[in-house]
Amino acid sequence: MQFAEVEIVAARLDVDQGVEHALTAWLSDAERQRACRFRLARDRRRYAVARGCLRQLLADRLCTHPRSVQLCCGAHGKPRLVPGSAAVDWRFNVSHSGNLALLAFCRGRELGIDVEQVHALQDADAIAPMIFPPRELAAFFSLAPHDRALGFFGGWTRTEAIAKARGVGLQRASACDDDSGWRLHSFSPAPGYVAALAVERT
Repeated sequence: MQFAEVEIVAARLDVDQGVEHALTAWLSDAERQRACRFRLARDRRRYAVARGCLRQLLADRLCTHPRSVQLCCGAHGKPRLVPGSAAVDWRFNVSHSGNLALLAFCRGRELGIDVEQVHALQDADAIAPMIFPPRELAAFFSLAPHDRALGFFGGWTRTEAIAKARGVGLQRASACDDDSGWRLHSFSPAPGYVAALAVERT
């Protein structure tokens, strides 16, 4: 998938054991420790595969080995290349839900991506006011009841994509209704999933 200067790669996370071992062999100690914090084995595997895919895709762009990619995290966990570790200023972001990961790459501009698997959510009407900025909230409550499951996750991914692009927590992003500094794209990467991409304007 391509949005102007941003490339988005979709990856399935439930891979065979051989692929899983190859990808997870490239993880850092910190990534392995974080994977261990997931309670379910399925979630541990999916996180590790997503990070292995990220390292592989970054290594391809940096012409290096996946183990040589140097990553660090911002204040709210947004991954980035260690400053000065690469000749090209690649910015990237990763999101995964269910069996699907989306990995977005761009040169020199901040970006955020979020993907969610759509499912019925009984308390969506109660959650939306705590998460959505005013415009998203108004749009959500204008939907017919049978459209609200899709509408909720559409609003969630847009709010989360902006938060991740800014490198802030979801609560801070939901308190701000000004997204003029960002280009926002909503799309469906696969049946049953919705996603959003936020890219810094020039």
